[in-house]
Amino acid sequence: MQNTKARHPRKQLVPRIKVWMELSGSYVFGRGISDILKAVDDAGSIKQAAHSLGKSYRYVWKRIKDAETALGAALVETQVGGKDAHRSDLTDFGRTLVDEFDRLRSRMDALLVEEFPRRLQRLLRQS
Repeated sequence: MQNTKARHPRKQLVPRIKVWMELSGSYVFGRGISDILKAVDDAGSIKQAAHSLGKSYRYVWKRIKDAETALGAALVETQVGGKDAHRSDLTDFGRTLVDEFDRLRSRMDALLVEEFPRRLQRLLRQS
């Protein structure tokens, strides 16, 4: 009988991690809403952000409002009128939350990349 390992070389395991925040056991903030807020910041409007994400305006608006309600703070300010009609910007709180969340995710990813080979990959070589 042929060695199965020789016919099916082991594929490289790649660690992944998801980071999100909860309040009283309920989801409040994670990568999805962070990506939405970054799109709003880049586009300057909720409508354009929704379009760039391939989501409906209603979906994006609801995700923002749900997060604001859960957090008890505004994440997006919308200004109607003037040269930049319907322009939307992140609040200081929203921008800080996105920035700090991204830093936390980056640090968690870096820690995972650093720790994975030492802790788990060697076990796979032994099996």
